[in-house]
Amino acid sequence: MNQIKNVSVIGAGTMGNGIAHVFAMKGYNVKLIDISAEALEKALATIGKNLDRMVAKEKITETDKSSTLANINTSTNIEEGVKEADLVVEAATENTALKLKIFKTIDENAPEHAVLASNTSSISITKIASVTNRPDKVIGMHFMNPVPVMKLIEVIRGYATSDAVTEGIVEISKDLGKVPVEANDYPGFVANRILIPMINEAIYALHEGVADVMGIDTVMKLGMAHPMGPLQLADFIGLDVVLAICNVLYEGFGNPKYAPCPLLVNMVTAGKLGRKSGEGFYSYTHGTKELIVADNFK
Repeated sequence: MNQIKNVSVIGAGTMGNGIAHVFAMKGYNVKLIDISAEALEKALATIGKNLDRMVAKEKITETDKSSTLANINTSTNIEEGVKEADLVVEAATENTALKLKIFKTIDENAPEHAVLASNTSSISITKIASVTNRPDKVIGMHFMNPVPVMKLIEVIRGYATSDAVTEGIVEISKDLGKVPVEANDYPGFVANRILIPMINEAIYALHEGVADVMGIDTVMKLGMAHPMGPLQLADFIGLDVVLAICNVLYEGFGNPKYAPCPLLVNMVTAGKLGRKSGEGFYSYTHGTKELIVADNFK
């Protein structure tokens, strides 16, 4: 695999700005791409704040912060933004049709040698690769949120991903200070194949009246040493994202054990998506960090 210097990151949301941050900190030339100029401005502000926090904790210097920000350029045009890329990391919304459209565009505009990676947490890499003319150079790089803090990267091989590309992405992941774990291309990979059914089961336990919101989360925090209960974690991930991954697992395996809980479906339909909408299993509109159970579950 060619030496990678120029990295294009598509999507300036939570995951995209975190991915841009970690690559830029390690000296890569980063092009952060989003169709929204406002999203790009917000992303740069977020990266700046996160770097300030690192400076305050004396993890990096002011010079490190300046050089990291200098390594990031932005673009609202995918076609132009990937023209010089050695590696493209797509971090758009977890939507199959959108990702396929983006990868077709990337494939048509990125250099022949460029590796195309997706930060998808559940969508088939083989399916994504099928719309390109370089399936051997398509791979999954599933970063964890928050990207600058979390150490894991799931490296997912599609059906046609070459050994050389896989080895190269494993090495780059290590260069970023991350711990890569290789996984094969089956629904949910490793992380979400295990995590999402656990969250779904917690929602079923609530739905069936086994315990209340706080009780379920407390059992998992104090009994299983989880840093965050599954219902709070679902709110943090976004209930719409949890539902989408449930559906990927359910459709991918055709097994009823992966069927999303009706309560989860109803909450997403009602727009109760968790922290990002202000309410899920907990309420987030009271301006404190204290966990307050949403009115519907009191």
